[in-house]
Parts: sequence; C-alpha cells; structure tokens
Amino acid sequence: MAGLAMRAGGHPRWRPPLYATDMAQPSDLEARVAALEARVGELAGEARAAREDAAAARHLAAANDRDVAEARRDIRDFRQATAASFNAMRSDLTDLQAEMRTGFTQVRGQLDGAAAGLEQITSLLNTLIAQQGDQPGETS
Repeated sequence: MAGLAMRAGGHPRWRPPLYATDMAQPSDLEARVAALEARVGELAGEARAAREDAAAARHLAAANDRDVAEARRDIRDFRQATAASFNAMRSDLTDLQAEMRTGFTQVRGQLDGAAAGLEQITSLLNTLIAQQGDQPGETS
C-alpha cells in the first residue's frame, strides 16, 4: 500500500508520499522550472519590499523616538517655567501682604491718634459747656 507505513505493533500509519503521485513527466519539467523561477523572482521582490518596509519602519520609529524626547523636554521646560512663575508670584504676594500689613498698621496708628484727639476735643468741649452752664444769667 502506497502511503501506509507500519507502526510498532503492526498497525498501519498513513504517511504522505515522498513524491507527488502525479509526478510531472520530463516534458513538463522545463515549464515547472520556469514557473518556479518566476515564483522565486516574485518572492525575492516581496522579500526586498519587506526589507524596505522594515527599514522605513525603523526610520519612522527613530523619528518618533526623537519626537517623544522633544515633547518630554518641552513638557519638562514648561513645568520648570510654570514652577518658577508660581514661586515668583508667591514671593510677590508675600511682599504685598507685608506692605499691606505695614500700611494697615500705619493707618491704624493714625486713626488711633485721631480718635485720641477727638476724645480730647470732646472732653474740652464738655468742660467748656459745663463752665458755661455754671455761669448765671446765660441761657443756652
């Protein structure tokens, strides 16, 4: 039986034939070789295209890596600039707060002085009114 081999124990096992059952005759050999050569040429072209595609993919990947590195650098620079800006703004606000406290303290001192002056004027006026009220014959 063609295509059957015996296993240990006497059971047959199927194997593909070593040669095509419809093996070409020598007259077909030249056509078959020509077809194989054409197919090998096609495969060589496909392999060349695959190598070119791989080279292009490597080039794109390298360009992408550069773009990602540049974006990371830009983000890092932006983050540093933003932090520096916030630190400067914080310092300015701290300075402004100190100036406002100083100004409020000065205004408070001036208002306290004015209140003391008004209190003294009120006291003098009350004294004057009291003195005028003690004098006989004068009506208010």
